[in-house]
Amino acid sequence: MSIEIGTIIKSISGHDKHSFYVIVGYDNDSPLIADGRRRKLAKPKRKNPKHLSKTNTVIDMADLTDKKLRKALHSFNFPD
Repeated sequence: MSIEIGTIIKSISGHDKHSFYVIVGYDNDSPLIADGRRRKLAKPKRKNPKHLSKTNTVIDMADLTDKKLRKALHSFNFPD
């Protein structure tokens, strides 16, 4: 399962269950995810692709900072 870099995903397993992240890269076949708060862009988490659920939203990765990443994920993590 290969998901495009910049796709917003939902963690469905682990201590970060029900949290939204963005795929920022790949390490072998494992996606690297970050949310800008617990997992910064400089130190993303490697996650098993079986533990992720893909959304239909892709964000632009150009000039992305941790602050911009938190802002993009805010509406997913805290729906009104």
